[in-house]
Amino acid sequence: MIMAGIAQSPYTETQISAWLRGLLTIAWADGHYDPEEQDLISQLTQDLALEDTEYVAFKAIAPKQLAQELGQDKNTAENFLRTAVLVAIADGIYSPPEAELLHQFSDALGLKIEALESLEHTLCDPLEDHPEAQADGAATSLKSPPHPHPDLLHPLKDWLDGMDIHDPRLARFICKMVPSQCPFERDIKLFGHKVVHIPPLCKLNPLYEQLVGLRFRALCYLSDDCKEDISEYV
Repeated sequence: MIMAGIAQSPYTETQISAWLRGLLTIAWADGHYDPEEQDLISQLTQDLALEDTEYVAFKAIAPKQLAQELGQDKNTAENFLRTAVLVAIADGIYSPPEAELLHQFSDALGLKIEALESLEHTLCDPLEDHPEAQADGAATSLKSPPHPHPDLLHPLKDWLDGMDIHDPRLARFICKMVPSQCPFERDIKLFGHKVVHIPPLCKLNPLYEQLVGLRFRALCYLSDDCKEDISEYV
């Protein structure tokens, strides 16, 4: 149940709509967007009570339009870019299409974030002839690089941790998109034999703690500032 919020958002409906469309554009950048994901995104935007949920849910946004609708405030632009980075690496895979789109968003917003350069060391390389990709009928698979040295990502982690939540719609979106706990590891078996082992997401994603921290701040904002019932998110 969502109670009447007490905190006042500094963002307009247009800004939040553009913000969420930007995050969804990042989420779709790797080309994987099946019917189940479409249903999830549609439900998310309906829950957020935006005026034009169908437009938000199924229309990507160009970098130039995003910059125009977010406005000139650099703090707003930088906070958007923080959430865009976290959406890009939420599944533990940072792909070249996601990296390219983040660069386009950053350029359109007039931002030069040096900490983002360290994220390039986590890029996954496409393997067009990967046998698992062929078996799955996919065009490409991705090869994850070794985890970079922790000190290399320290500036990026500090920058991501500087994100504050000031809008209940954005906070609800984060609480729904970021899992409440690290997904369990599992084995994929074929004819009774293990063919691949999938570790838990917290081991795949070197920035998992930043994702969890952002979700926690969103929950605190909804509970403490907006006086909302957050039981559905925990």
